[in-house]
Amino acid sequence: MKMSTEPIVPRPLSKTVEGLAPSGIRKFFDIAAQMHDVISLSVGEPDFVTPWSVCEAAYTSMKDGHTHYTSNSGMPELRRAIVKHLQELYDVSYADNEVLVTVGVSEGLDLAMRTLLDPGDEVIVPEPCFVSYQACVALAGGIPVSVGTRAEDKFQVSVAQIEAAWTPRTKAILMGFPSNPTGATMPRDAMQAVVDFAKAKNLYIISDEIYDRMTYEGTHTCVPSLDGAQERTILLNGFSKAYAMTGWRLGYACAPGPILAAMTKIHQYTIMSAPTTAQYAAIEALKAEADVREMITQYKQRRRFIIDGLNKIGLDCHMPEGAFYAFPSIRRTGLTSEEFAERLLHEEHVAVVPGNAFGSGGEGHIRCSYANSLEKIGIAVQRMERFVKKVAGEAPKTAAA
Repeated sequence: MKMSTEPIVPRPLSKTVEGLAPSGIRKFFDIAAQMHDVISLSVGEPDFVTPWSVCEAAYTSMKDGHTHYTSNSGMPELRRAIVKHLQELYDVSYADNEVLVTVGVSEGLDLAMRTLLDPGDEVIVPEPCFVSYQACVALAGGIPVSVGTRAEDKFQVSVAQIEAAWTPRTKAILMGFPSNPTGATMPRDAMQAVVDFAKAKNLYIISDEIYDRMTYEGTHTCVPSLDGAQERTILLNGFSKAYAMTGWRLGYACAPGPILAAMTKIHQYTIMSAPTTAQYAAIEALKAEADVREMITQYKQRRRFIIDGLNKIGLDCHMPEGAFYAFPSIRRTGLTSEEFAERLLHEEHVAVVPGNAFGSGGEGHIRCSYANSLEKIGIAVQRMERFVKKVAGEAPKTAAA
């Protein structure tokens, strides 16, 4: 049989996947990793190491031979510990079979979207927001509908904005507070208004609360604790941020039984179960309150330090009420977010993330993570000041040209 000499033309890939932009966060992280003397304020990862008691629990589990699969939903001991944790913190009651242990909150978000959405369903997404939100909606066949928030409003979304974005095709509202990238939180009464609207329109709510423990002003509002919320809410949370366990890749989803059962079906086929060693570590992590409080105390100190520094050098920045991000405006420099971030990295060796990586509403801002030492934050701000002055000195030349 004669072989064809014609070149093989590959068939097209998924149009949805081809239409996704690469993560704006990873782009700058990857460039910075190849450079010398870079101070990175780009990646949202605690600079603390996982508390030793947590690591020791993981080591002990391996030493004792606990290196096999767990149940699909996660270890019963861990799910009971999560139920107890939410009850004690937020007075929210879940049954063990309403908790699914996931590979980070990222998997939980993907499961939630694939469980809720049919092709063409719309999801209202306040932005600026975490880079995965719109992508996960699109990958599940849904249509993300962005609702812009503003620094003047502390980057909080109003029920009026959500109502204006609603259509008969709206299926869910995706909320992420405290917010990555803005550090915004939502007052309890404002969040209750959103829940009331969702109830009136029979919408689901997906609430990403991975930064719940990092709430510096007031108290965190756990969405399922609100009147009428739990029956329509998928709560997402995990261990990466508050417990400095990003590399352990462990999260969880809580939802009413029928929703959780549907999510678990997808989880069974795609993941099987979350890492066993990480689950043993997570049980211990939920006991490590002293370590969590110490990390939060340091984040609060760093928050004030970086915000004062940014405002002093002319990058107007609101005081974030949660998470560990500053989101200053760079509009007065005349540069776009991409231009500012790229030049700052190459000229002053400071890595930040352009605001437009978090949606078009983030243009004119940059995200600076203060999950770094005070010393490094101080040096980074000094370099940023030098860069801002340099850019200001270029302005007359640009105008003359």
